[in-house]
Amino acid sequence: MNLKTSFFDRRGKVSIVHDDSNAAEQLAQELLLNIPFVTMRPIVFVCIGTDRSTGDSLGPLVGSLLEEKKLHSFFVYGTLDEPIHAVNLADKLREINTIHANPYVIGIDACLGRVKNVGIIQVGNGPVKPGAGVNKDLPAVGDIHITGIVNVSGFMEFFVLQNTRLNLVMKMAKTIALGIYQANQLYQRRNWTELDWAENEKTN
Repeated sequence: MNLKTSFFDRRGKVSIVHDDSNAAEQLAQELLLNIPFVTMRPIVFVCIGTDRSTGDSLGPLVGSLLEEKKLHSFFVYGTLDEPIHAVNLADKLREINTIHANPYVIGIDACLGRVKNVGIIQVGNGPVKPGAGVNKDLPAVGDIHITGIVNVSGFMEFFVLQNTRLNLVMKMAKTIALGIYQANQLYQRRNWTELDWAENEKTN
């Protein structure tokens, strides 16, 4: 759970209203603008959070939804069955870097923010820093990040997280998962197009 939404790269981030009719499409396009166009680096999503707290369950909910979709181009870590949270985050990141050579990582986490921004999904450059708002010294995660503002910050954050509506978190998780799935389909097609172009250049 990241409570400091201002931690990220100051070049800014894109905000998407989770229940807009084209929210998933916007998210997919933003991901494709950030993910390297042609790369040998594996694309890895690290979904951070725990199902022990409603507000902090966004990440593992996204991970479980993506697990059901069986992505072909991306790898996903952090689900309801196997969550990635404060206790195991460092170990999981070491494991991911052992399995994948120089992965391009997208960190996914819930956060708190202003009341007018609740329900906003943000995509931005740089890592997410889990636990920054509660003075936990945890590793930063991601070349880029996706965060969902699930409730209001500023007072008794842990209590706020425990009393966040699951309905909102679930809707946001579905939008994020659908956007990533659409990006997966387009990324796969884009790479095949690039491969075909390269092969044609060789034969001409």
